[in-house]
Amino acid sequence: MVFDTVAEFRAKRNDAVQFIQSQTDFIPDYLLILGTGLGQLADEIETATSIDYEEIPHFPTSTVESHAGRLIFGVLGGKNVVAMQGRFHYYEGYTMQQIAFPVRVARALGAQSLFVSNACGGLNPNFRRGDIMLINDHINFLADNPLIGPNDDELGPRFPDMSEPYTTRLVEIAETVALEHAIKMHQGVYLAVSGPTLETKAEYRYMRRLGADVVGMSTVPEVIAAVHMGMDVMGISVITDECFPDALEPVNMEHVLEGAAMAEPKMTRVIISVLERL
Repeated sequence: MVFDTVAEFRAKRNDAVQFIQSQTDFIPDYLLILGTGLGQLADEIETATSIDYEEIPHFPTSTVESHAGRLIFGVLGGKNVVAMQGRFHYYEGYTMQQIAFPVRVARALGAQSLFVSNACGGLNPNFRRGDIMLINDHINFLADNPLIGPNDDELGPRFPDMSEPYTTRLVEIAETVALEHAIKMHQGVYLAVSGPTLETKAEYRYMRRLGADVVGMSTVPEVIAAVHMGMDVMGISVITDECFPDALEPVNMEHVLEGAAMAEPKMTRVIISVLERL
């Protein structure tokens, strides 16, 4: 799905919004995107309504293991949220516009902020499997951008500024709550690639020299769409494997999910605590 005109985008977005509003009158203030192996945060939500992606007009559907594929509306940390239990990736064959579409829909439903999570590989030698990292910047190596094509000026500018894609105020709150709960949390730069292959030793070395601390296959398209619409953004990566070229070992999905399970309780505590502070 690529939107050839602004009118086409608006029509499809409105179809999705109207369907969701026919199922619930819940108005979310925050959108949460739960990455690979990180869907258990949804268990902490006081659920008001749950809607499968496949029911929503024009919504993509999750094809990756561990991505449940539903929107959950409810209360978390005392705030009204909508959580995406499962996200979409470029390597699944979706366009950038499709990947960003749920963020557009959530914004139309009322969400003002995006909290995004992902599973990733650690490039920084100080990071270990099971650690979490607060994203303070990113590098887009996806070779595409969700804003390519007609721009809807009602959503945001043609050339949005990206000097602060991750909201400093939210980063500072997250750092404070991590300290208060004695949670070890790094800060760093997330580099996004298309996947689905993992990287070679030479590629890992190259990415580290560019200044990346972790590498993954998601997050950046959703963040770009959110920033385009003026939303505040907080991002947390969980390190599921160590990508150190001189000690590289083969990785499979089971290994990734185990690493995510190690880190998820820490990520959950930080996100809930930040929401409680807002």
